[in-house]
Amino acid sequence: MLPLLLDQVSFAVNGKIIVDRISVEIGSGPRTVILGPNGAGKSVLMRLCHGLLRPSAGRIAWRGPNEGRGRQAMVFQRPVMLRRSAFSNVLYGLKLVGVSRAERELRAGDVLDAVGLSEVATRPARVLSGGEQQRLALARAWALNPEVLFLDEPTANLDPNATRDVETIISQIRAGGTKIVMTTHNLGQARRLGDEILFLSHGRLVERSPVEQFFRQPASAEAAAFIRGELPWT
Repeated sequence: MLPLLLDQVSFAVNGKIIVDRISVEIGSGPRTVILGPNGAGKSVLMRLCHGLLRPSAGRIAWRGPNEGRGRQAMVFQRPVMLRRSAFSNVLYGLKLVGVSRAERELRAGDVLDAVGLSEVATRPARVLSGGEQQRLALARAWALNPEVLFLDEPTANLDPNATRDVETIISQIRAGGTKIVMTTHNLGQARRLGDEILFLSHGRLVERSPVEQFFRQPASAEAAAFIRGELPWT
């Protein structure tokens, strides 16, 4: 399915440009972290890539033998939990993509165990803690065996312990061969979980570079100011 090609992609709402003529190719391999100040267009760009939004201009295309959306998933900052058990939340996602009942139950059990939620599998998902809900959202996505996983600020509302748990799960998913594309406001997390940085400002792609190069020697004044904390981080 990869690479994902964005060609002069723009997105506007009521005449306000949020994403401005972005052209980039995202391939398999490196973990891609999207950074930028508040209002840079990070979350909108993620939704465009995932297909939740249609560009106002430009083109988004998957390349490869299976062109189209294919096996991809997305986890949001505030995950949507269905009014059912944690186990059934995972089952429902698998049912939507046509996985057989027997296989659904096996996969659901495996991923809940992998994210440490086996003991709460029968509890209503909506009564779980914020960290547990985010782990459940990751499990629900992981069960789909996605080729690409989009993560939009996956730890923004979590305490340090829950953040550490989520980062561990993301690393496990990555180790299984899934391409990770994520936004974060946490610069330490970007260094821990990223291989390359896409830096956005005012809806434009200002810089793309390997993670250590970005933090050691940013190519733009805007990125340098952002790293120094002189621009809003969220």
